[in-house]
Amino acid sequence: MVRVSPVFCLILTLTVPLPVPVARGAVPCYLALLPSPPHTMRQIRKPYLLFLGDVDLKSDAKTAFGLRDWCRSDVMGEWSLPAATVSLDLPRHSPSQAAALGAGSIVVGVAAVGGVLPAHWLPELEAALDAGMDVVSGLHSRLTSFPALVQAAQRGGGRLRDVRHSDQVFAAGTGRKRSGQRVLTVGTDCALGKKYTALALTRALKARGVPATFRATGQTGIMIAGAGVAVDAVIADFIAGAAEALSPDNAGNHWDVIEGQGALFHPAYAGVTLGLVHGSQPDALVLCHDPSRDTVEGYPDCPIPDLQHAIDRYLEAARLTNRRVRCVGVSINSSSLTDAQWQAYSASVGLKLGLPVVDPMRGGVDALADALLAR
Repeated sequence: MVRVSPVFCLILTLTVPLPVPVARGAVPCYLALLPSPPHTMRQIRKPYLLFLGDVDLKSDAKTAFGLRDWCRSDVMGEWSLPAATVSLDLPRHSPSQAAALGAGSIVVGVAAVGGVLPAHWLPELEAALDAGMDVVSGLHSRLTSFPALVQAAQRGGGRLRDVRHSDQVFAAGTGRKRSGQRVLTVGTDCALGKKYTALALTRALKARGVPATFRATGQTGIMIAGAGVAVDAVIADFIAGAAEALSPDNAGNHWDVIEGQGALFHPAYAGVTLGLVHGSQPDALVLCHDPSRDTVEGYPDCPIPDLQHAIDRYLEAARLTNRRVRCVGVSINSSSLTDAQWQAYSASVGLKLGLPVVDPMRGGVDALADALLAR
């Protein structure tokens, strides 16, 4: 008997190309996506007001930064509580001001601790609902579990949109070889560029005339791409099966560029990562890394491994479902480095590993695309 279980995924319909950056501070260009798997369709009202709560770490606001960087034309501005120390450098609008300016949704742009929506954020979201806006969240806790939000939605006519949650079901993974080609971004830690790298690589492949599709596996990627599966909300037995469904059989020259999640070296999230690696059945891997981190963020007793060791462990895991997998390059989040430091660091890593080293926000990923297509 085939085992199935509910997982939580979302696919949003898009009718326009997606804006993506070519460099830090650059004017967005556009990324067109190929058709995605036929999961449940929903629509999020635009433009967005990005809510930062009282966040004090940029890495915790990756949803907000991702939408700002890749969907800038859909973002009206930002709002946060007085204690917040992180800003997106966007116009500030209160929920009522944003609604008056035509905002369609307020998006919770922060990954709160444990995926739980803090109670003291609720008044700001209630204000948005009372003004007629929708509330969009990718947190594990459901918006509909808060009576105050449900009542505010009824008063104002807005909707509660839980990106992570749906009634979609998947079978367990099979390990069956699928047609088409797949590249998966993997990392030495969480929140260091796996999504940005995958989006940039999709764009670079399409610019070469190569059919390619970005496959989102997290709430931010889903909001950006309009399709995907939030794999960290999938019951463990079915993560590989969800990844198989996300990247199905395709034409032989088509590349699925799959957004990685977590890290094999993360004490909390390695299980999600491993299931995604197995189900993605990648032909190629791109290792993502932040050189400013010596330990897993938030886990000082867990050191970040040497890059060669990290590559070896990922290849070892991926060979369970694809013995011919290879690592084609390294993507670095070099935001902590000066230009001179970046040049020296990338040259050193490239020489040591014998692989192209890029930063998608600092020069692009053309070298990765070239390596991926090389035979």
